[in-house]
Amino acid sequence: MTFEKDFAGYVSQGDSIRCEVDGFVCVATLHYDDDTTPPDKRQDGFWPSLDPNDAGYIGPKSKRTLAREHAHMAHVMDSWLRDEWHYYGVDVQVYREGVRLTDKWAFALWGIEGNWPPRRKGKNPNAYFRDVANDLLPDALASAKAKIAKLCVGA
Repeated sequence: MTFEKDFAGYVSQGDSIRCEVDGFVCVATLHYDDDTTPPDKRQDGFWPSLDPNDAGYIGPKSKRTLAREHAHMAHVMDSWLRDEWHYYGVDVQVYREGVRLTDKWAFALWGIEGNWPPRRKGKNPNAYFRDVANDLLPDALASAKAKIAKLCVGA
């Protein structure tokens, strides 16, 4: 079993999704990433370019395509400056009988764009969070099962 439900189309700090696997309750929660570096300073190649030696190289495209790509990234920057989107971390925790079995932040990934302005209306800009949570889930479950096995041996 995996996380089947996506995060909402607009997310905030503390939003979470849940699933149950083999009697374990698994929770993926979003947290603000405390690195507040602007995206154009944080990401090499943020601004599109037609220069093959530039990190933002978009391939052999027309100047019209470059202008369209540049306008979209300008919109992304404007949205950042208006505080409409943020970088988040996804943290997966595993519980059994209400007891947390995983260490905080042990199964987390940071620096993921949340509420990123989509190019097309109707597309959930936060669907990737569920993919990340599902990637983290097997290791989090393995850790929880190992903790229970260790506790049972010591009993």
